[in-house]
Amino acid sequence: MEKKSFVYGVPVSGYNFTGREEETHRLLADFQGGINVILMSPRRLGKTSLVKHTLQQVDSEQILVVYVDIFGCKSEYEIYNKLASAILQQTASQRQLWLEEAKDFIYRLSPKISISPDPYSEYSVSLGITPKTHTPEEILSLPEKIAERKGKRLLVCIDEFQQVGELSDSTQIQARMRGVWQHQQQVSYCLFGSKHHLMGSIFLNKSMPFYQFGDLIALKKISVDDWANYICQHFADGHRTISKDQAARIATLVDCYSAYVQQLAWIIYSQTKEGCVITDKQIVSGFNDLLAINDVLFIQAVEPLTEYQMNFLRAIASGVNKDFTLEDIRQQYHLGSYSNIPRLKTALINADLIDSSPQTGITITDPVFEQWIRRKMM
Repeated sequence: MEKKSFVYGVPVSGYNFTGREEETHRLLADFQGGINVILMSPRRLGKTSLVKHTLQQVDSEQILVVYVDIFGCKSEYEIYNKLASAILQQTASQRQLWLEEAKDFIYRLSPKISISPDPYSEYSVSLGITPKTHTPEEILSLPEKIAERKGKRLLVCIDEFQQVGELSDSTQIQARMRGVWQHQQQVSYCLFGSKHHLMGSIFLNKSMPFYQFGDLIALKKISVDDWANYICQHFADGHRTISKDQAARIATLVDCYSAYVQQLAWIIYSQTKEGCVITDKQIVSGFNDLLAINDVLFIQAVEPLTEYQMNFLRAIASGVNKDFTLEDIRQQYHLGSYSNIPRLKTALINADLIDSSPQTGITITDPVFEQWIRRKMM
């Protein structure tokens, strides 16, 4: 299979995966040791890629792996249906699924199974779990029952776990989940998601059920040096020449956010021919193209905002990251009254457009979006 020079928008592996040696080692040790893991970071830093990269190194003879993405689930039982389907589907072969592994679980259901004639293809499962068929505790106990039956440990990886935090009665649902999961001996969990503030509210708040549930890993950016080496090598493999300083500039322009590094590198790579030497002008042009490509997405992000919310973003893009309640700053950036500031901050955090921390103050979560604001909205 032909190697792709740069990949973005989907999880990467193999040739397109770089860095993360320390995080991979820690994550693999947790997985093999049966330790629960919470993986947190802003979007576009490669959480899913890291998890899938590490899962490839897990000993499948000892540990069964289940991976499920619950993005889009809007209710507790939507999550349970997706979770149960993934567990049943990924821990048994097509023949075993309903005849053996799931017979105790599905007798109250009329499951729909779509199986392709191709024995190597995927099959789909629709369970139709409802409160009338199963209690939450029955579904949440399923991983442990399967692990015991198979005599192996089970690792359940749940992507976009922040969806749990957006449900009505979220705290009660989290309490039910932890109440069952914390007593399981044969199952461990890796929970991660793309909305940093929601993940923080679930796992960093001492009053919440999932506080101190497992090893909390705050994923940092891949270093400029690692990215520069990666970019130079991939350009060289494609018979193009780029200096290490230029490669480092590509990473720096997008603040080392993994998805954007890959996308910007691809734009520049795809616009040059084999045998060419990359110029500084091409890097500038590539970054302008990156902003233009994301223009529609960024417009969608700002369209619902009020004038005050947009002014708040402009203030941050101008370099202000604290003291928004001071009269001079409120007047300069037209932020309204003193009491308006907390509302603006909360609304933009909930929209995942800004983040707040004691170390950095208030920042825009997406570095390319911030550059776009500076150019288009100021």
